[in-house]
Amino acid sequence: MLNQYYGDYVTVAIFIAVGALLVGGAVGASKLLAPRRPGDFKDVAYESGIEPVGGGWNQSHIRYYVFALLFLIFDVEAVFIFPWALQLDTFQAVGRGVFILVEMFIFVVILLVGLIYAIRKGVLKWE
Repeated sequence: MLNQYYGDYVTVAIFIAVGALLVGGAVGASKLLAPRRPGDFKDVAYESGIEPVGGGWNQSHIRYYVFALLFLIFDVEAVFIFPWALQLDTFQAVGRGVFILVEMFIFVVILLVGLIYAIRKGVLKWE
């Protein structure tokens, strides 16, 4: 039984090693076989065939990052709610359905309070 336990780890280690060898081989082959013709024109940033205007540095407003983080938070919320919704009838069959329902209600209320806070702060205004 212990031999089977370590055998599973050996199998995973073999898959990791084969994957690393395949990636390393592909990167090494591209380094060896790719043509190298450096030039000034190749160092210019490409913008849909139009000559680049201005510098490469552009500062973005922090609101866009906060908007993206809020999207991720509520996306992860959906990831937590979906399996719960699929297993709710199983929880009810065991007799823990009410407890699980109240627990999820508290979870959604906490996220709703966060959403209301974000709306009042004006984070979700896209300008």
